[in-house]
Amino acid sequence: MTGLVDGNNFFVSCERVFNRSLVGRPVAVLSNNDGCCVSRSNEFKALGIPMGTPRFQLKDRERSGELSLLSSNYELYGDMSRRIMSILRSEAVDVEQYSIDEAFITPPASGRQALCDYGARIRAKILRWTGIPCGLGFAPTKTLAKIANHMAKKSPDGVFMLPDDATAVLASLPVGEVWGVGRRLPAKLRAEKIFTALDLRDAPSDILLRTGGIALVRTALELQGKSSGPGRDYDADPDSVSCSRSFSTPATTRQEIEESITAFTSQAAAKLRRHGLLASGANIYAQIFRSGGGGDAIGRTVMFPAPTDATSKMLQAFKDEMPALFRPGTRYRKTGVVFFGLEKPGSVRQTDLFSEKPAGKASPLYKAIDLLNAKYGRGKVFSAAEGIGARSWHMKRILLSRRCTTAWSELAVAR
Repeated sequence: MTGLVDGNNFFVSCERVFNRSLVGRPVAVLSNNDGCCVSRSNEFKALGIPMGTPRFQLKDRERSGELSLLSSNYELYGDMSRRIMSILRSEAVDVEQYSIDEAFITPPASGRQALCDYGARIRAKILRWTGIPCGLGFAPTKTLAKIANHMAKKSPDGVFMLPDDATAVLASLPVGEVWGVGRRLPAKLRAEKIFTALDLRDAPSDILLRTGGIALVRTALELQGKSSGPGRDYDADPDSVSCSRSFSTPATTRQEIEESITAFTSQAAAKLRRHGLLASGANIYAQIFRSGGGGDAIGRTVMFPAPTDATSKMLQAFKDEMPALFRPGTRYRKTGVVFFGLEKPGSVRQTDLFSEKPAGKASPLYKAIDLLNAKYGRGKVFSAAEGIGARSWHMKRILLSRRCTTAWSELAVAR
């Protein structure tokens, strides 16, 4: 049996833990640069405002006090997620984190009543220890567990175990809401008279293979309660690691371009080290601003002398290439870095018949830096090349709440 734990309206719930005046109000959290709604409270949803609504369309209602809008507080959300996952790891046989607010768990209990009691206890513990309400769904496979979790959020006690005969539940679920069915597939499936999750479960394999490939066949098997194999491996090493951000206002100077790439390289390198990987090379790029959106990107590919996870060595390799990204008189909207050729420390790759690429080694210096930043706060130790003054290229977060759990100067105060 598999369980899925999912935080309800997670970003909004995190904000409400430390700002009780938001409870019961229509609240939404905005995307990068305060662009559009990415998390909505139930009260906000009840107003009929869809996900992805741009902030500028809501400014009058925000100004009148009808709505509360907040910038994304990633530091707070990440720490609250870590706390929830820690609770799950102490209570479950196995935990596979799927996203910042979702995790599949293997429960120690068995039997319908035992599972429901276990789910209620876990949900109560998360709520008591973190203040975050969660939904828990139990089912034989991960795809069915996603559906059970969807039902749990509508249940008064927040826990739902899929019945042995799930026909009625699957018949009520549109096929487009099934986990693993992408945005383009529903139209193709409707052409094959597949409208619901039940239709997908019972569809012939040859039709599914022709319409959506082997992945869709596996989804149908999971809807039948049959495990389709290992499937998605959330703990597997990534093929690439990247970091990029859109600027709050277009960048126009070489300094802004180079500082932002340096900062994003530092963040991506820290992510690389968390996976215990080294990078053989990277793509760095700067995207030109266009008033209608989009824009061409100027990029460079850089290979490192040896696979590395040391930010300083990466920046040294980028040094001669970064000036080529800047064109005077050009406005830029975004920069980024993508590491590729990832491998474990100590790996040796032959590059030609007579020589071998030097084996990469993990950097003890940056391991220590990561520990310092984990202890004293993100970004406490950083490269001076990131800039030490005001960073005009930072993304806009003018409605940012306090980082109550990760910054000493912003701790919550009991009154």
